Amino acid sequence: MTAPAPQQHPFETRPLTEPVDPRAVNEFWRAVKAQNPTSGTQIVIGVIFAVVFGLVFLPVIGFALFGMISGLASGDPGVGALFSLPALIPVVLAAVGIPLFIVSRRRTRESTYRIARFAEANAMTFRPFVADPPLPGMIFHRGDARMASQLVRGHHPRFVEFGNYTYTTGSGKNKTTHSWGYVAVKLDVPLPNIVLDALGNNSLGSNLPSTFSKDQRLSLEGDFDQHFTLYCPSGYEADALYLFTPDIMARFIDHAAQLDVEIVDDWMFLYMRRPASTTDVSTWAWLFGTVGALMTKFDQWARWRDDRLRFAQGAPAQHPSAQTPAAAGPHHPPMPPTALPFAPPAGMLRPPPGVAPQGRRLRTGFSWVTVVVIVLIVGVAMLPQLFGLLSLLFIR
Repeated sequence: MTAPAPQQHPFETRPLTEPVDPRAVNEFWRAVKAQNPTSGTQIVIGVIFAVVFGLVFLPVIGFALFGMISGLASGDPGVGALFSLPALIPVVLAAVGIPLFIVSRRRTRESTYRIARFAEANAMTFRPFVADPPLPGMIFHRGDARMASQLVRGHHPRFVEFGNYTYTTGSGKNKTTHSWGYVAVKLDVPLPNIVLDALGNNSLGSNLPSTFSKDQRLSLEGDFDQHFTLYCPSGYEADALYLFTPDIMARFIDHAAQLDVEIVDDWMFLYMRRPASTTDVSTWAWLFGTVGALMTKFDQWARWRDDRLRFAQGAPAQHPSAQTPAAAGPHHPPMPPTALPFAPPAGMLRPPPGVAPQGRRLRTGFSWVTVVVIVLIVGVAMLPQLFGLLSLLFIR
């Protein structure tokens, strides 16, 4: 008796567009705060902000009030204007910044509420944020302040997560926030580390955060190379050809040509440089269609095995029945040293699921585009010194 097929849910997008009740949004966020209490870091940041406000803005406002009172008492309005002038800067900043902050906060809360209802309407679950998610993709172990947000998760027929991700690099004035959208799909077995760098979303060079050695590039048949640059570990070229058959390549070209793809361990990641979890209906339709088109081909990937694991295990241990003729006695015919008195199941001859160490991660390289940009920046910075040196030489 076959198991019943999982129930198919229609693609429901009304929660993303229909009007929302502000009271429902507030109730939703009260529940979010109850499930995610304020961390110690957030408390420290709030205390620092309050201290800075008390030490900087309050004295400035007090200084301005003192000037206004002094001007009124002396009858000279110029004195009051002189004292109140420094207060105009924080007042203007507050008058502009506070309304913008309130509007942005309200929109963020409303969009989060919409995405949560969208997940529920499509039989999925929602998490507002996860700090430092334990995912093996290339974007998840870089920089600081790593945060995944707006997580929409499906659990059947396999685990799929749609989310947004940010991390920071540098410090001070050189601090940069990097934003990504991603889709994480759980696979049946670990596969070699393979990266598809989509050519359609590149600018001067690859927009991926990692650069890989060029000797790991693999050219595939057809027009696949016009859409993706494929990287696979050295020695795994035949395995990549097994995984990326013409029908699978066609699925990637038709549905994921604007997405960077990474296969690592038993995960497949789709990366984009804009939010993947959003209130935009067309984005969800595109991503749902892409995942659905690729998921129908994952059964073939589940049958892949790394023969290197079987070879790494060495020769099988000698079975107790496979003794030498002298030990076996005179009434037993001679048997090869590694023979078995029974036929092992065919499945036992296959290597176990997994990837040999040399295929688990790609080797990284460096980008010539980055080198050229650094040289140009240094050259532009050195131009004034060069002109000064040349002028001194010609003057002499």
